[in-house]
Amino acid sequence: MMMKRMPFTPPTEHYDERVLPIDKQICLLLQQRKEISEGNPGYPPFAYIDQWSAETGLYEDFLKILFGTLRSDEYFKPIVEPADFRRHLPVLVSQEHEGYFFTLTSVRQYANASVVTLYVDWDVTIPEQTSTGISNFVLHMGEHYDCRMDRGGSCSGNATYNYVVSPALPDRLSGLEFVFREEIGGPFGGEPTGKEVRFDIEE
Repeated sequence: MMMKRMPFTPPTEHYDERVLPIDKQICLLLQQRKEISEGNPGYPPFAYIDQWSAETGLYEDFLKILFGTLRSDEYFKPIVEPADFRRHLPVLVSQEHEGYFFTLTSVRQYANASVVTLYVDWDVTIPEQTSTGISNFVLHMGEHYDCRMDRGGSCSGNATYNYVVSPALPDRLSGLEFVFREEIGGPFGGEPTGKEVRFDIEE
């Protein structure tokens, strides 16, 4: 699994310049909406969407998709691709969480970013333990770092996930906290389930 975005191609070359002032106002309102909600607007109740549809004549399903898309704007941040490899930093800290064994193995250091590797192991003889139990874990490292899953994959009994962190982490990792929070509802714009695995790096 790779969390990459394909380049966007305009669906048409046509643009009615008469709607330009309206489109600009839409962008300003979206910015205002994000600021007021502090980046977490949630999703309008369907009753509101039904009312807005009746008042404006816009299709309900269109509005539902529109507000769903507005929740995922963080996904469209410019992607930092690691460049100019510098070194590997061994970590090797582990913990068990609800029958799954999580290991933060290493950090690859680049000039502009870091790549964090997480391994997960579980007992395949236990029916309740499957790869679906550890999917969509999102890395959080505080407001100073942007984290995204770069790639991942799983097979019977184990899984591997790589996360790109920018800017690059310091070579001295002590004092840093790696928090992996489970989310449902897709690779972006998901809802936290409350499950989290936390690694505090000490001396």
